[in-house]
Amino acid sequence: MAKSVAIFGLLFSLLVFVPSQISAEESEAKEFVLTLDNTNFHDTISKHDFIVVEFYAPWCGHCKKLAPEYEKAASILSSHETPIVLAKVDANEEKNRDLASEYDVKGFPTIKILRNGGKNIQEYKGPREADGIVEYLKKQSGPATTEIKSADEASAFIGENKVVIIGVFPKFSGEEFDNFTALAEKLRSDYDFGHTLNAKHLPKGESSVSGPVVRLFKPFDELFVDSKEFDVEALEKFIEESSIPIVTVFNNEPSNHPFVVKFFNTPNAKAMLFINFTAEGAESFKSKYRETAELYKQQGISFLIGDVESSQGAFQYFGLKEDQVPLIIIQHNDGKKFFKPNLAPEHVATWLKSYKDGNIAPYVKSEPIPETNNEPVKVVVGETLQDIVFNSGKNVLLEFYAPWCGHCKQLAPILDEVAVSFQNDADVVIAKLDATANDIPSETFEVQGYPTLYFRSASGKISQYDGGRTKEDIIEFIEKNKDKPAAAAHQEAEQPKAAAQQEVVEQPKDEL
Repeated sequence: MAKSVAIFGLLFSLLVFVPSQISAEESEAKEFVLTLDNTNFHDTISKHDFIVVEFYAPWCGHCKKLAPEYEKAASILSSHETPIVLAKVDANEEKNRDLASEYDVKGFPTIKILRNGGKNIQEYKGPREADGIVEYLKKQSGPATTEIKSADEASAFIGENKVVIIGVFPKFSGEEFDNFTALAEKLRSDYDFGHTLNAKHLPKGESSVSGPVVRLFKPFDELFVDSKEFDVEALEKFIEESSIPIVTVFNNEPSNHPFVVKFFNTPNAKAMLFINFTAEGAESFKSKYRETAELYKQQGISFLIGDVESSQGAFQYFGLKEDQVPLIIIQHNDGKKFFKPNLAPEHVATWLKSYKDGNIAPYVKSEPIPETNNEPVKVVVGETLQDIVFNSGKNVLLEFYAPWCGHCKQLAPILDEVAVSFQNDADVVIAKLDATANDIPSETFEVQGYPTLYFRSASGKISQYDGGRTKEDIIEFIEKNKDKPAAAAHQEAEQPKAAAQQEVVEQPKDEL
């Protein structure tokens, strides 16, 4: 998906990470986390049926917060009945870059669970504090599905804040049980699976069934659903669809975070309503929004409602302001967005209908258009991208930058010098766009790091600049790739034609 990287960036900013403290004495004790690199990684992995690997970068704040928790968990798990090994790889180090690529590391920290000597790879989706890491990995290292033998075991296993799948079987054998076990192994990092011979142990649903039946328990909507379909693909689809709330809630409650992650990972368009949960009228908004979600839930839209207080990461990502609340924004996976600020509860359904009917224009995140733009390097924002870059008919070198980016700060004076060099050439524009504060057309520009430079010639040819970062290198590239402006090229093309026409007229006169 075109905007998948941006969406995962949003998730990192949304998810709350609260590390617990660890004493200086503990941090100075023996290190239990193995340090791996390209020289010993594959050999070490091949010797373990179950090993956990963190890919980190030394400069990453989240990695620094995780480090003492990860080490503490490694210490505890080293004394487990079957010791569980935790390891780490500095994925920022040049020699380990191939490992990071091999394991699809796109952000830090990335934690992978490797089974069977590294043949099976799963994402770690558990907590980020020591006790939670320990509990999660104990479950992951055991059987994929747990036998439920009593009502007390069922209650403890199901809990109150998570999705749990339990299969009811007349016997623990046969095709249905084998398929259930295979699916549990595949999805074990996402859900807890259990199996039982007696549905009477389970707290909800028909207790007289002998199975085979799969009962999915969830802390929202109808609380449980049953399926008697045991084809693996059909069962997986049932679980995935049933485990997403009709309306996902985003607030400060950590138990909601797994559902927020699932919301952003769906292929659907994503409708997000942001309100103040404690404000007067909040319940009316929630009710109207849920009614609307019920209408459109089978039409390719997923729904989330977020509390403004908890959603600052989302506001920064989308370029939203609190004085626009209540607001709704819909994002497609191609990055296109639709936006309605200062929404009233009674307008939720009508605005959604207008969106579905294609009557809402896309929203472009943009900084304000500069009142003056007289510096050598021109400032481009979302609302002026078309005019300055695509419609000007000029040769434009455009830098996509981030305000916090050190490399961008180093490049800034060099681009100033380049721009000054072309001040007397009206056909060349040097420009910059803050990619963190303005939307970028992802179908045209692929921006995965900063700074990223693109050149659009006057004739419309677009190419990414990947040359040297000196003034001379950049000027040489522009001189080699620039075209004459469309108007000038058209005028030059017309001149020979006009001359030829003049000769045709004058030739007979000469003959006379």
